[in-house]
Amino acid sequence: MQQGSLFEDNRKANSPLADRMRPRHLDEFVGQQHLLGKGRALRKLIESDSITSMILWGPPGVGKTTLAMIIAEMTHAHFETFSAVLSGIKEIKQVMKEAEERRRYGRRTLLFIDEIHRFNKSQQDAFLPYVEKGDIILIGATTENPSFELNSALLSRSKVFVMNPLTPEDLVILLKRAVADKERGLGALQIQVEDDILYQIANFANGDARIALNTLELAALSCRPDEDGTLRITQPVLEDVMQKKTLLYDKKGEEHYNLISALHKSMRNSDSDAAVYWLARMLEAGEDPLYIARRMVRFASEDVGLADPRALEQAVAAYQAAHFIGMPECSVNLAQAAVYLALAPKSNALYVGYNAARKDAIDTIAEPVPLHIRNAPTALMRQLGYGEGYKYAHDFENKIADMDCLPDNLKGRQYYLPTDQGMEKKFRERKNYLQRLKKLKGPDKG
Repeated sequence: MQQGSLFEDNRKANSPLADRMRPRHLDEFVGQQHLLGKGRALRKLIESDSITSMILWGPPGVGKTTLAMIIAEMTHAHFETFSAVLSGIKEIKQVMKEAEERRRYGRRTLLFIDEIHRFNKSQQDAFLPYVEKGDIILIGATTENPSFELNSALLSRSKVFVMNPLTPEDLVILLKRAVADKERGLGALQIQVEDDILYQIANFANGDARIALNTLELAALSCRPDEDGTLRITQPVLEDVMQKKTLLYDKKGEEHYNLISALHKSMRNSDSDAAVYWLARMLEAGEDPLYIARRMVRFASEDVGLADPRALEQAVAAYQAAHFIGMPECSVNLAQAAVYLALAPKSNALYVGYNAARKDAIDTIAEPVPLHIRNAPTALMRQLGYGEGYKYAHDFENKIADMDCLPDNLKGRQYYLPTDQGMEKKFRERKNYLQRLKKLKGPDKG
């Protein structure tokens, strides 16, 4: 348990840079604009001192503990912090007893529990009556899904706020602030570091501010000063600190587009080895695995399509796997999808067909929907001819009626032209068969 000024220890010179550089108020807080931007609900609750019990759910290093500390500085409630790793039922009961006493004198207790998911169900139950009575306002921080890790009763009495991984741009803001800050940061060390190095640190940190700041500090301490005392954080220094080769990569620059293009075209050309290589280049350089997964989902329909309908299933499954477990574990899931897509039979018939239909939708007169395929939910619509002449396919042999569904100006237009690749050959045969049936006189008669 910890009381008093929560930033006192963080200002000590011998604390890690990540602790020293903790934001002290909301205006210093970087990221989470969906929660803490001007006018957003959580910011309003904090600024008006109207905090209710809440769960802060997000990956490590995104500011859960920092946000709780800022709330502690801004609230008039008594603040206690509690670690689920170090505390048990005995400590919980003591804190609850003190909170109950405090409330008798009209003062609230705001209790912050770090890693609340580590408490078992019985320990969580111990908080419930005090939350219900209003003796404590609970702020729990967790990296795990609250739906699975917290009691439903406790969860129903708390608002869950989802905190996102920090973007590379967010992390670079924090890194630049640390380089410039002479009081709490590294500003007194005369550090020189280029933006591309900062972005490499940000990519390496993968959304975690603590890793980014501690990497920067280690890099600075690893530098030998120049004659004028300048510490230059260079590529070799950074690679030595990270214990890995840092690949040339800029998520917003040309190399980003070069590499995703290489991956896409390798898969299109059925080169599974090149696909795995370019995938590894992107992932090891810090690319967002979900970005790659989204491109694979697109590829599955654009370049494979119905030549192998399972390609889309594989791509979507890879996206879900990347979302669930993140890097580095999801790298093999993405590799599986890349190899599958590369080796799958190829067809761009869906892509070409949609673009042709899109062009007609934009360039031709938007004729009304033919009356016979309109719904007629009211008597007036029926009087106007809505639905008149509609033929219900299930009433006909072969489940197809002699009925046009395109507007008059586009009758006979074909958009999807299946190839003979993979499963699409069967779709082509099926389409041709259905077209022959429609051309027969009275297909409803067989």
